[in-house]
Amino acid sequence: MIVKIILLSAFSFVTLFFIAKLIGNKQMSQLNVYDFIYSITIGNIAAEMATSLKDNWLEPFTAMLFYGCAIFLISLISMKSIKARKFLSGRPLILYENGKLYEKNLFKAKLDITEFQMLCRNGGYFNIADVETAILETNGKISFLPVAARKPLTPEAMQGLPAQPKQEKITANIILDGNILDTNLHYLGKNRIWLSEKLNTQGYSQSDITKISLATCDGNGDVSIYRKINRDEKKDLFE
Repeated sequence: MIVKIILLSAFSFVTLFFIAKLIGNKQMSQLNVYDFIYSITIGNIAAEMATSLKDNWLEPFTAMLFYGCAIFLISLISMKSIKARKFLSGRPLILYENGKLYEKNLFKAKLDITEFQMLCRNGGYFNIADVETAILETNGKISFLPVAARKPLTPEAMQGLPAQPKQEKITANIILDGNILDTNLHYLGKNRIWLSEKLNTQGYSQSDITKISLATCDGNGDVSIYRKINRDEKKDLFE
């Protein structure tokens, strides 16, 4: 009996290893709600298979394979479809911006004002007035954009800057996976004509949009473009 438990435990461990390789490397802080649920479920099934004293180990093994394949397919769908990604992983929520607290977004995030203040303090901001923008990311963490006066000093900033530093704004995605995000363009007060001109200045035409993985626009109207590279990077620089 003990030998059987050891063998089944080893088998379940190997199965978990290959399922983890199939899903990909993620830290706990990066798991969305579906990843978290699937991880717990697969772990429970693996424990059941490891301690199975009857000849029914094939049933939990099949269930583990099913969950592993389901997670893999969901990951593929999320990578290929923006709408599916938003539905499955959610979308970032602006909780606070320029002195305004968005109560509906706080409600969606299941946060009250006191909890939000606590998270600000955890982020190093004991005064909310020191925060320009607070965004709840899809992994449950809050990203903070400080007001200009609280922005960390860099070597570039020490060279001839005016007494009052310029306030940085949110950088918005305007092209994602080869798709133009018209809603974000409208938020920035821009349109497709403006975008086309920006693309042309960097050597891109309208037909090249599908080749763009990501294009962003910062508060100054500067556009950064990141082209799709459909090949593996073979250099292993971190061995």
